[in-house]
Amino acid sequence: MNSKGFKMERNIKIEKLYSVPIENQEVELVERKGIGHPDSIADGISESVSRALSKMYIEKYGRILHHNTDETQIVGGQSSPKFGGGDVLEPIYILLVGRATTTVNGERLPYRRVAMKAAEEYLLSVCNHLSLDQFTIDCKIGQGSVDLRGVYESQKLLSNDTSFGVGYAPFSETETIVYKAERYINEVLSKQYKEIGEDVKVMGYRIKDKINLTIALAFVDKYVPDKDHYISAKEEIKEKLLDYLSKFTKRELSIEINTADNYKEGIYYLTVTGLSMENGDDGSVGRGNRVNGLITPSRPMSLEAAAGKNSVTHVGKLYNLISNEIAKKCIEEGKGDIKEAYVKILSQIGKPIDYPQIAYIQLLMADGVPESKYYSNCQAIANDELENMKNIYKKVIEGKLSVF
Repeated sequence: MNSKGFKMERNIKIEKLYSVPIENQEVELVERKGIGHPDSIADGISESVSRALSKMYIEKYGRILHHNTDETQIVGGQSSPKFGGGDVLEPIYILLVGRATTTVNGERLPYRRVAMKAAEEYLLSVCNHLSLDQFTIDCKIGQGSVDLRGVYESQKLLSNDTSFGVGYAPFSETETIVYKAERYINEVLSKQYKEIGEDVKVMGYRIKDKINLTIALAFVDKYVPDKDHYISAKEEIKEKLLDYLSKFTKRELSIEINTADNYKEGIYYLTVTGLSMENGDDGSVGRGNRVNGLITPSRPMSLEAAAGKNSVTHVGKLYNLISNEIAKKCIEEGKGDIKEAYVKILSQIGKPIDYPQIAYIQLLMADGVPESKYYSNCQAIANDELENMKNIYKKVIEGKLSVF
């Protein structure tokens, strides 16, 4: 709406994309950092703290107040893993950093206690082999910038940054396989093999019709009595992964696990906690997966750290979420006529978040399909998603939308 109450048109531009479809390109690279990777842990903690603060604000004041908890840092500890069980020598250090509304009308809020509790609960819920004495949490979250808070407290849902979000659909076969590989390991195989830790990283590449996955998989040492058990479990896990993932492609698929192992030198990927951050690996918010759960150098990406940003006015989170939703819905609308959809949305600080400077959609059409056949449909999809942005926060704080 403008100052006179008239509804403005959103600046939504659509054009045909002239490109080689990702499945027809000769080389493709895809990565996913699993839920126990230190960068993903930083993302997960940041997002959990944001959700907890949001719930506190809503309970007390009926709305989410200004905060951004997107600066969590993980400092790796030190450990001495060994077959049959080792020890954590120095605890993992976790630093919560960011900004939040800490005082309202002279009343100081228990933001620190809320944040630290949320961080601890998330960490213990994700890391099944981690105990309280193996990590410490420090909170340095402070009061937000006056300028940004002023934009936020206007309650007009104005963008608190000039930034952009990027999304695309659908996933390629390689992207699907990389994503499902980590999920299958942590959600299914870890229940069959106690040896599996949560720190899993999957790097995939495709050359023509050959897909290769290199997987780093932390083993929990107390469940691995000797090297023969380690080698045997690794081979069994590999075979089960191949059986499962082969369902998603007719291409040739190969998998390599823990390629840094050197049996002659006695080098194995053993951990006490199932996490590499127990022994020096650090983590930071935004250094891992994008909002769609992948790192995709073969596709457009935003470098925004979405985890921990507030879910009401921070476009670094919101635009990345809805860009992916718009792209998915355009593909569904196209019913095979649209091969790929790419969405880029740009904000301007201080302006309404649902009226971006531009929402730009590119459609890669199937051969013979008129380029403008779905333009109006996709424009309507984008318009509806932007119109309903104000309701995204509900799904975010309930944990129904993942940002990593």
